[in-house]
Amino acid sequence: SGIRDMSVIEEAPRDRHPVQTYVLEHDEAVLAEAIRRELRRGGQVYYLHNDVATIERVTERVREKVPEAKVGFGHGKMSEQQLSEVWRRLIEQEIDVLVCTTIIETGVDVPNVNTLIIDNADRMGLAQLHQIRGRVGRSSRRAYAYLTFKRNKVLSEVAQKRLTAIRQFTEFGSGFKIAMRDMEIRGAGNILGGEQHGHMQAVGYDMYLHLLSDAVKNAKGEKVRGYGEECLVDVQVPAHIPESYIPDLSQRLDIYRRIADVRTREDAMDVTDELIDRFGDPPESVDGLLRVALLRNRASQLGIREIRQQDSTLFLYRDAFDMKRVGALIAAMRGRVMLNAGAKPYVSVRLLPGQTPLAALEETLGLLSGEKTSPPAAKKQSRGQPSRNSV
Repeated sequence: SGIRDMSVIEEAPRDRHPVQTYVLEHDEAVLAEAIRRELRRGGQVYYLHNDVATIERVTERVREKVPEAKVGFGHGKMSEQQLSEVWRRLIEQEIDVLVCTTIIETGVDVPNVNTLIIDNADRMGLAQLHQIRGRVGRSSRRAYAYLTFKRNKVLSEVAQKRLTAIRQFTEFGSGFKIAMRDMEIRGAGNILGGEQHGHMQAVGYDMYLHLLSDAVKNAKGEKVRGYGEECLVDVQVPAHIPESYIPDLSQRLDIYRRIADVRTREDAMDVTDELIDRFGDPPESVDGLLRVALLRNRASQLGIREIRQQDSTLFLYRDAFDMKRVGALIAAMRGRVMLNAGAKPYVSVRLLPGQTPLAALEETLGLLSGEKTSPPAAKKQSRGQPSRNSV
């Protein structure tokens, strides 16, 4: 399809001002004062809380903190008639503060709304934050945006980069700069052509970024990692994200990508915390996916290239094994371990009755890494027939 032509609009509309943007920990006193300041000049406020399950609770909280304000709420699960009534009340200034989800992202133009508050802004994409910020400042008045995150929360490196970028790029004409910064943070799509998204293509997105990153490193003369270090884990465990848990396909694929990037327990805890906040307690199959991601990374660090399960036996393939470590493994798992030193060396580990493959792998990798690990208690297999997943 060829490389696309591009133009950049840099001239601001007449009498418009850049949106003054703040990034801060959630502070009810600061936000209440921001709302009051907007009300004092006769304006209105968007309070974006992107969680339908708790939006009414947040609405009540805003009413408590700013009792003089007329507060309403709106979200995508409301009927068309209900939403139409909400917009009518907002436009006719019967609502001072609208607590809402990301439904305001497109198709909304209310010039009198000039203060924006976003809860958990660290969970949103950079382009999305820029798009939502554009919902205010649509008149000659100075607009304000408050991007908040939970108190005492340690932000991930990616979240810090996103919030820093949205705070820095506030001038008109910054859209292109934000798009470029977003591409730096997330990686690009198809370099030659129009494809920006897909279904199965997105599952291969992680590998594409690795290839692109390595090509850049190679051009800079930096060390490039070998792909032999990546371990394939193919075991009989429920390890997927059910559609019933995350119905939206794009969100589901994004979480798959996030889990594929998990390298440490802290990474896994961050993803789990986000899942609980956004979608509720994750089902067993999502926990399994996170555990597999951690085990895959740990196995890669030990030089294990492949882990497969056949019936009740696990096979761990490596070019060469540390015989001292294997000896410790054999001693700890009496009668359950065999070493094959043929053309394709492997260690086989037999599962205990009732033991899950993941529990056995955690025990095995712990011993191979030299940890003083005692065999865990046998866990019951999850209800339902386990499915075979290559991760």
